[in-house]
Amino acid sequence: PIGVIAAEGDFGRGAAVACIAPGGREIARGLCNYGSGDARLIARKSTAEIESLLGYVDEPEIIHRANLILLG
Repeated sequence: PIGVIAAEGDFGRGAAVACIAPGGREIARGLCNYGSGDARLIARKSTAEIESLLGYVDEPEIIHRANLILLG
């Protein structure tokens, strides 16, 4: 999650979300392992911090690479 800068909008676990580069361009889409509230809490944090922040760990990443598609 340390590579995630922010999570915007409201979405649930398993939702398809857009990944936006700092310049504003959509670079990928993926299935999110956490809902928007939890994603905001763990954004910019290390994987080791997830359990202490949320009280649980579903997955060690917000979007697993197997559930991510890069856009050209």
